[in-house]
Amino acid sequence: MRQNNDHFGWIERQERREGPSVVVWRYRQKQTDGSHKKLTALLGTVEQFKTDAAAWREAEPNPLYASLEAGFKEQVRFGALCNRYIEHSIPSRHSTRKSYMTILNKHILPRWQYTPLAEVRPMFVLDWLDHSPLASKTKGKIKALMHRLFEKAMLWELIPVGRNPMALVEIKGASRRRKKPIILTVEQYFAVLGLLPEPYRTMVVVAQCLGLRVSEILALQWPDINFGELTMRVTRGVVDGVVDEVKTEYSEDDLPLDPDLAIVLLNWKERCPESDSGWMFPSPITGRCYHASPIQQDYIRPAGRKLGLGDIGWHTFRHTYRSWLDSVGTSMGVQQKLMRHAQIATTMNVYGDAMMDSKRAANSKVVQMALRPPLQEAK
Repeated sequence: MRQNNDHFGWIERQERREGPSVVVWRYRQKQTDGSHKKLTALLGTVEQFKTDAAAWREAEPNPLYASLEAGFKEQVRFGALCNRYIEHSIPSRHSTRKSYMTILNKHILPRWQYTPLAEVRPMFVLDWLDHSPLASKTKGKIKALMHRLFEKAMLWELIPVGRNPMALVEIKGASRRRKKPIILTVEQYFAVLGLLPEPYRTMVVVAQCLGLRVSEILALQWPDINFGELTMRVTRGVVDGVVDEVKTEYSEDDLPLDPDLAIVLLNWKERCPESDSGWMFPSPITGRCYHASPIQQDYIRPAGRKLGLGDIGWHTFRHTYRSWLDSVGTSMGVQQKLMRHAQIATTMNVYGDAMMDSKRAANSKVVQMALRPPLQEAK
């Protein structure tokens, strides 16, 4: 902001007939008749202020500077805050950056771009979201990003440091799922598998046997697998062909590799197209990683519709993996580690739909205890 002469003026060094040169702060103030009046404040000598930064530090306590700064902050538009966030603070991870840019360009900027920052008030934001036809989950993402933007506004001293105004905006149902995730039975899984050609078939096997995200499956390389120790290392992800880090630090981990799954992968390795980077699933045309969406749209989703399962997708297998772990009696702590979740609440709440058979069996045990009194020992 200090380099913008229109707002805060500029620093000058002026020579004197006698004595050392001096440093002054100059500012052009607009008058009511449209003319400009030049104001000058003497800061000190060049020996006292050898750099512009030192001179600006001296100028800041000046009451005129403070009034100029306050006036500038009142005029800062929300779009300017967004632009600075994009330039300096938006996450570098490709998928996160893509998601944030979509929310900014599609929702936030069209509504708030030209609104002064001070006028983006909680009641206005809430009214805007309440009248929007968007899903509650999408509204929650918009609110979360605006919350982040206001945090940066406080950090950059564009607004006073205090309670984030977006904390007052409540979105009903933001964490509630609109659709219940589809959980496949063993029979349904094998039916889907029978409709998939390679390499998508083996990709789905890996998804169901290890619960990996599709971005992690597409980013697997043969050196990630230790066939001797039967482990697989998950270290990277691929989104839109861009190789990046995994979703969270907890996603990067070593997973156990069952011997039967190892045989499946070794069989695939014999047929796998060669690539310079040793990808486990390279495109035979480009030698690079596949894109997830075309595989889902052209193969997985049609298979689910043909079998009457609905619109299944890549994440269906991750949900199913979690439910199958539950059905075989896996402890919640182990499930969290296998799913590579940072919080066990995510494992329980987001992926907590158990299969009906396992729920029925557990429920029946309690019912039998409640309806059948214990046998009394004979006296």
